[in-house]
Amino acid sequence: MKKLINIKIDGIDVETRAGQTILEAAKSVGIKIPSLCHLHIKEIGYKNNCSSCRICVVEVKGRKNLAAACSTPVAEGMEITTNSLRVIKERKTILELMLSDHPSDCLLCEKSGKCDLQRLAIEFGIREIRFKGKKTNNRVEYSPSIIRDADKCILCKRCETMCREIQTCSVLSSINRGFNASMATAFEQNLETTICTNCGQCVAVCPVGALHETDYTKQLFDDLSNKEKKVIVQVAPAVRVAIGEEFGFAPGEDLTGKLVTALKMVGFSHVFDTNFAADLTIMEEGSEFKERLEKYLAGEPVKLPLITSCCPAWVKFAEHHFHNFLGNLSTAKSPQQMFGAVAKNIWAKENGISKEKIICVSIMPCLAKKYEASRHKFKDGGIPDVDYSISTRQIASLLKQANIDLRTLPESKFDNPLGYSTGAADIFGKTGGVIEAATRTLYELVTGEELEKVDFEQFRGIEGIRIAEIPVNGIKLRIGVVNGLGAARELLNKIEKGEETLHAIEVMACKGGCVGGGGQPFHYGNFEIVKERIKGLEKIDSGKIIRKSHDNPYIIELYKKYLKEPLSHEAHQLLHTYYSPKKRI
Repeated sequence: MKKLINIKIDGIDVETRAGQTILEAAKSVGIKIPSLCHLHIKEIGYKNNCSSCRICVVEVKGRKNLAAACSTPVAEGMEITTNSLRVIKERKTILELMLSDHPSDCLLCEKSGKCDLQRLAIEFGIREIRFKGKKTNNRVEYSPSIIRDADKCILCKRCETMCREIQTCSVLSSINRGFNASMATAFEQNLETTICTNCGQCVAVCPVGALHETDYTKQLFDDLSNKEKKVIVQVAPAVRVAIGEEFGFAPGEDLTGKLVTALKMVGFSHVFDTNFAADLTIMEEGSEFKERLEKYLAGEPVKLPLITSCCPAWVKFAEHHFHNFLGNLSTAKSPQQMFGAVAKNIWAKENGISKEKIICVSIMPCLAKKYEASRHKFKDGGIPDVDYSISTRQIASLLKQANIDLRTLPESKFDNPLGYSTGAADIFGKTGGVIEAATRTLYELVTGEELEKVDFEQFRGIEGIRIAEIPVNGIKLRIGVVNGLGAARELLNKIEKGEETLHAIEVMACKGGCVGGGGQPFHYGNFEIVKERIKGLEKIDSGKIIRKSHDNPYIIELYKKYLKEPLSHEAHQLLHTYYSPKKRI
């Protein structure tokens, strides 16, 4: 434990830990220092905060120049002033300089009302800008998941820090100097043609509207208005424990029933649950794991560890960076894509509907799901399994546009059969949840015995890498759980070097899993919010009567009528996919 030191902040005696920054020390005693570039993520630490925005400047006794609070470590006896006239004047000047080269279309901006720059301009009472001159004029770049508007960029470098330090993708970085300085990709390529995984964590931390998610809500309104189309919707597990934050509920509050009611009010013909397909995914992925494990124990050549494939950002990361591991990925489609395939090819047929007339929409916590829905491999004769994806933030905005307040609504149930799920499916939305759900099924598939204790605490937590040992039928399975692409890189590098041996790995690209996805209500690094969302999913799971995917009666019926058994030819045709190596730079 680091020793305690004594400092003064605004005349207040403060005892704090050595190594903390001034910003952290001030926050610990309730003194607010404004900041834009700083990311409140302990894994990064002050050394990687770039001090680029300078909004957090303070006076330190004995120093001539003002110090950036986000990157200046405290020292014994330090005396700090955060609210002097000099400090306030400097911060206002910095803000005016930023605003002088910033678009003024706040009313039309994606981030309006939730923009940190806008908030600070209000707090500092800026009503005019003294600095006039030339403004930057960059193109707006569009991709299936993310829109990049460089004119709105304030060069805070949060996106670069997140992409480089946490996700280890290094897609965005600062280029040029002076007035021509900007955040850009290598050779200023479009994001779509880079190694970007579409995880959306850059969007989640951008303080302004320079990075935001691609919006399909206009297309959704058009489709809902089209009498020739039947618009159905699926809801991911992580959405139900986060959307309430947009309506004044606490993080982790289960809004499933109210959300179903709201979506029916909007005009969807059927409201289904992605969790149904999560149970289906476990049937295929769990069976695949069992098959590989049996071959491994028989001494046959087989690719282990089996690695989950539910997260499209992780899949794209692997396609770019870990070509040698592509054979380790489960070939099972993600629940989003499995749902679309079943809805359009089985449910539609059962209900006498041409699949060409169905618009399948997903509500997801993840921006990579937008990209995944657009991938060519998930189209059958040009017809996509999922037509497009809407983020949690976007569906909340759409409901508000329709004057629908979740606080006032009664609860409704999902439509069946594609709306029924087990508790195992609910925990898909959190780190460790997919492999826990798979283990519940794998245990019974391998042993033929009933698993009485279905909670695997070994898989739970939000640290980047967790290793659990699970005894199954005399075999001690070593299973890895990873959240964050940087953590995934670290673990796979260890496996490549022979420093670690595992039988299976779950990978989720975002901290905490899908609950911390790039399309969720903004938490800006406050992982206590993410933890509450996780608790919400665990509570839903523990409250279900059926908590194992293979016990879902509608899944059993689906195999009996259409798919025969997991990993059958019919199942492979509809529910499995392949992976392709992509460029590494």
